[in-house]
Amino acid sequence: MSASTVTPFDPRPTRAKPDDDPYLWLEEIDGVDAVAWVDARTAETLARYGDAAFIRGRDLARGLLDRPDRIPFVSRRGGLLYNFWRDDEHPRGLWRRTDEATYRAGDPVWEVLLDLDALAARESEDWVWSGSSPLRDSYDRALLRLSRGGGDAVVLREFDLPTRTFVADGFTLPEAKGGAVWLDHDTLLLSSALGAGMATHSGYARTVRLWRRGADLLDAPVLFETAGSSMSVWGAADHQTGMERLTFTEQLGFFDASLHIGDRGGARMRLDLPTHAGVQLHRDHLSIRLRRPWNVDGVEHVADTVLTIALTDFLAGKRAFEVLWLPGERLALQGVFWSAGRLIVSALDDLKPVYTVYELGPEGWMQRPLPGLPVIGNINVWPLDDHAETADGSLLATVQDPVTPTTLLIFSPALDAPAVLRRMPPAFDAQGLRVTRHEAVSADGTRVPYVQTGPDVTNGDAPVHLTAYGGFRVSMLPVYRGVLGKLWLERGGTAVTANIRGGGEFGTDWHEAGRREGKARAHEDFAAVAADLVARGVTRPSRIAAEGGSNGGLLIANMLTRFPERFGALFCTIPLIDMRRYSKLLAGASWVAEYGDPDDPADWAHLGGISAYHVAVAGRPYPPILLATSRRDDRVHPGHARKMAAKLRALGYAVSFYEPAAGGHGYGKDNAETAAFMALGLNFLRRSIGWSAPEVLEV
Repeated sequence: MSASTVTPFDPRPTRAKPDDDPYLWLEEIDGVDAVAWVDARTAETLARYGDAAFIRGRDLARGLLDRPDRIPFVSRRGGLLYNFWRDDEHPRGLWRRTDEATYRAGDPVWEVLLDLDALAARESEDWVWSGSSPLRDSYDRALLRLSRGGGDAVVLREFDLPTRTFVADGFTLPEAKGGAVWLDHDTLLLSSALGAGMATHSGYARTVRLWRRGADLLDAPVLFETAGSSMSVWGAADHQTGMERLTFTEQLGFFDASLHIGDRGGARMRLDLPTHAGVQLHRDHLSIRLRRPWNVDGVEHVADTVLTIALTDFLAGKRAFEVLWLPGERLALQGVFWSAGRLIVSALDDLKPVYTVYELGPEGWMQRPLPGLPVIGNINVWPLDDHAETADGSLLATVQDPVTPTTLLIFSPALDAPAVLRRMPPAFDAQGLRVTRHEAVSADGTRVPYVQTGPDVTNGDAPVHLTAYGGFRVSMLPVYRGVLGKLWLERGGTAVTANIRGGGEFGTDWHEAGRREGKARAHEDFAAVAADLVARGVTRPSRIAAEGGSNGGLLIANMLTRFPERFGALFCTIPLIDMRRYSKLLAGASWVAEYGDPDDPADWAHLGGISAYHVAVAGRPYPPILLATSRRDDRVHPGHARKMAAKLRALGYAVSFYEPAAGGHGYGKDNAETAAFMALGLNFLRRSIGWSAPEVLEV
């Protein structure tokens, strides 16, 4: 561990106004001039970096993403296991199902329900799979969610499973953000932004409607609605108590919500709970996950506590909550979910995963660890069954680390030691690689952990791929990344994942420290990790290649403008960059709770300093940067990356730009596009840091 110096953060923003923006025209997503500019810049980037090394890397990456021996992940519905699968013969994918016995035996017999490639060709549509919602009990119908090009907005279409065809004159919803759940064969609970006045300022559903078969959607009665300034609403239904129970979640902001209980006539009551609390109903249980301290009936509960109470008791006015889980100094809550009457709590104990099972017995709530899980690595656990009321308590889990491929485990309803269902074969040669943990010291003295994967011995010149996220309480733990391993680690490179503030690795306090005014501190954390790698003798600044996407793209853009001397190259993907206009672009209004309101002068005082689009000036030692986005990203506007590239070009910097025509808020709509996106970025980074990496063997 070593301390590092940083460029002092200047909170005084550039007082730019939207009208001062000479590149506002690039926000016209499909504008003729904008698309012509985008296509020209993309062609330039491909001409420069789309060389033989890129082609080989792209083909290797696609081979890994399409390999037939990877794990087919499943969910159980009505006794059958469902899976969506892509490979080189089916790039858009197959929706399919099998029986549990043959799946467990390792040789499943798949029944194909829908060939998305055939559907797209038949209908001349750029369909991308976005999921399905089955009709409970009969499981003979499903609502399929299909996206054009991979965006968040979807088309809903009713599908008949016995005949494997779409239902003529069935439920069909034109493209919009939102979704629907079945109430019965002829009724849907619709949470959609489609229709005049039905969208919030963030572009999500503002109402929940009752849509009956054969009725005009636009005439469907509204059961619940929220203000346009709220983030969204959605409705759900369950029958866990033997009766139909509808719930309406009113997402007031990204971290605040209210839960209402009702029926087909609408909401009947709002649960009297703080809006910062995460609330879940299961049978007659009510669980509460606190984001902030809460004093109730004279009892003070700290943030990240997990409480429970019988719903009937709560509705009767009782507030004698049972405290099931408490955070510790570095014991951080990650999530909670119910399964067959049990509450499963996920936590990180100094970044080590811990899962605890809580079950109500004659003597009260009992707890025990979920058995058979490793004490290190990355672990995810979730229910096997899609519907809570039909679940028998079986759980699935994945286990992995940076050099160990994913293993899929299954827990029986008794939750005894898990059985291995599948093991992912290695994607790269990990011989000679070592995984170690270190800590850097940020500008304010905060210790920032990071995990390093690479050769055991370095010469101080290691090519380092460094990444982080640092936002929205998302914990970014090191995982097995096959493409990065094949195209970077196997060639002798080193990979680093940093746990900067703004994430959830150490609970709500860690997130709060990197939220709003603290966002600049989170960026300083990342710069401190880069400096620590140099101080430890692992590498030098010109050999550090940093990558980040979405909120992580904002991070990378700030490395360019605030800490250019610490990096050799930057790959900034699907990024948020213009913090003056972000809240007016697509879903941006929903992130004000994370960043602040740029229209509020008090918030702009800190936002202006991290708005890399406004901070960028001529004459600085900016490293080469590749800005990459997607034209069909309807979450983070592609204008962020477009405008930043245009400004940097005008200032005379070495900037490259890449924007495929589809892909949504990700790296591609299919494995071919994803492989090209990743390979182009890694080829750019390798060449920009001057690394002549040796070739690698085929997959």
